[in-house]
Amino acid sequence: MSIMKPKRFWKEAKVAEADGGFRVELDGRPVRTPAKTMVILPTRALAEAIAQEWDAQEGEVDPAKMPFTRTANSALDKVAVQHEEVAAMLAEYGGTDLLCYRATSPAELIDRQAALWDPMLDWADEIFGARLATGGGIMHVAQADDAVAKLARPVHSMDNFQLAAFHDLVGISGSLVLAFAAALNQQEIGAIWDLSRVDETWQEEQWGVDEEAAEQAAKKRAEFLHAKAFFDLCQSFDLGAD
Repeated sequence: MSIMKPKRFWKEAKVAEADGGFRVELDGRPVRTPAKTMVILPTRALAEAIAQEWDAQEGEVDPAKMPFTRTANSALDKVAVQHEEVAAMLAEYGGTDLLCYRATSPAELIDRQAALWDPMLDWADEIFGARLATGGGIMHVAQADDAVAKLARPVHSMDNFQLAAFHDLVGISGSLVLAFAAALNQQEIGAIWDLSRVDETWQEEQWGVDEEAAEQAAKKRAEFLHAKAFFDLCQSFDLGAD
């Protein structure tokens, strides 16, 4: 049975100041999440991005074309009610970071991973004082408790909106370090995405591009770039260091 999508009923979407931030109004009525939570955004810039999504809807409302609205809904309906649990889950990636698991062959791939990933681990050590160890193959690489704790601290310092976007930066890349690099503008976001795809790029060079895999990768890349854009529209990010 098909589900009917709601149709546009408003003439104007605009931003208004509200207690604790900014809200989006549709003909004066505030937007709410699917759980009926009032959508209060931390910055005007984020509220404007969401208002533009609502204003762009024609005929039936299409959530697929409203990524900023969806992420804000996740921040309010999901992250806000389990902030510590979400932060802890993401911080655990510090113990299993993609950049720490290296190929054992061929030599060319080993060298490429080292050339591209070692500088990122060096950067994490410089910024957070967290030196992560690396290992070959899929066997677990034990990390120092102190290093993992130092990477966890700034994750827990994020607000609900930052954490909702950071969730996707970590989950899509498989790397806490690369997610931090994206959040802190360590380099251009497209280059950070490429760093998360070193193994896949190598395979494509050897065996050619699989169209279905390439389509999925393009979708994930778009989601990764969106998460970065959402994060940037939130409040400025503090590392949360002591």
